[in-house]
Amino acid sequence: MSDFEPFYDVSRSYEDNYEQGPFGAFAEALKDGNGADAAGTTSEGASEGALATFLGQPVNLPFGIPAGPLLNSRFTTAAFHMGFDLATYKTVRSRAWGCNPFPNVLAVHPKSADGSLTPGSAELDEGVLADTNYEQPISISNSFGVPSQSPDVWQPDMRAAIEAAGLGQVLVPSFQGSRVEGMSEEEYIADHATTARLVKETGAKLMVMNTSCPNEGHNRLLCHNPLLVGRITEAVKQEIGDIPLMVKLAYIPSDDALELMVRSTVGHGTVQGFSTINTISAKLVDANGNQALPGAGRDRSGVCGNAIRGAGLDMVARLAAIREKLGLDFAINGVGGVVSPADYHAYRDAGADSVMSATGAMWDAELARKIKSSIK
Repeated sequence: MSDFEPFYDVSRSYEDNYEQGPFGAFAEALKDGNGADAAGTTSEGASEGALATFLGQPVNLPFGIPAGPLLNSRFTTAAFHMGFDLATYKTVRSRAWGCNPFPNVLAVHPKSADGSLTPGSAELDEGVLADTNYEQPISISNSFGVPSQSPDVWQPDMRAAIEAAGLGQVLVPSFQGSRVEGMSEEEYIADHATTARLVKETGAKLMVMNTSCPNEGHNRLLCHNPLLVGRITEAVKQEIGDIPLMVKLAYIPSDDALELMVRSTVGHGTVQGFSTINTISAKLVDANGNQALPGAGRDRSGVCGNAIRGAGLDMVARLAAIREKLGLDFAINGVGGVVSPADYHAYRDAGADSVMSATGAMWDAELARKIKSSIK
């Protein structure tokens, strides 16, 4: 795969990608428009009547790229030009936040024949091989630490990203709160609300709140505390009003905990949808069994791509069952391991109202077009 260039260049630092990216086919799409007219409106896949909706917004196809690899408006605009009708702007914070040291991405090779990882399995703690041998179907590490520019940088850029969406396309802003030393729980909740207000000021039509990264401390996920998520979303909704809010979840093994998440948010009218899953945490090792990613606290990393598709489909199906059981109306956005049109259709069959792909899209810039061709 040495002759292929993902739109996020894993051989460069996050900072270099932010300043110089996107690369490959995305760079070409941004340069020549590739289906976009002079006003930036993408005609490809557009129709007189939208085929679907995403949190109330009309979309040509409810498929796109989740929070992660689309670092700024250049990346999101290129995604629109390549036919991804949902483009999620990289998670932002209320303050500048640094990235984990380079490298952040390695190829991950689970032991199973189909390359999958199972939540709760011993392999996740014993060690999964990670190196620079990128092979299809692709699985990678995701060890960035949710970096963010300061609001005075990302707010105007997010406005530009929103304006670049074509007919039947939607820019999806992602945000999260920031836990800093000495911060009380009330201050932590307030930081989420502040960041949501800053996103609202960009003209966002909807937004997704990330609860699925280690934002409660090392390897502690906010989504594992449904009651706190409920309190946070109440504070956020007070700031954003009627703007639809989606919550990004990691894999939650307990049905009771997942139902409590739904009851604590959708049940209180604060959340209109869930996006799931983000990654599966695993200990990553090199061929000699040593820590694969350099630095303290980086013995584990989130894994995304092909390895997590089974877990993602499982979460979507369980959420859909809870939705039916409780008689609640909320959207489900399926994420994890979508590398082919068949994967898109599998998520829709499992109950997802929309689907997104990060790793698969990085290694196949034509993925949205392939999925659209599979439907026509």
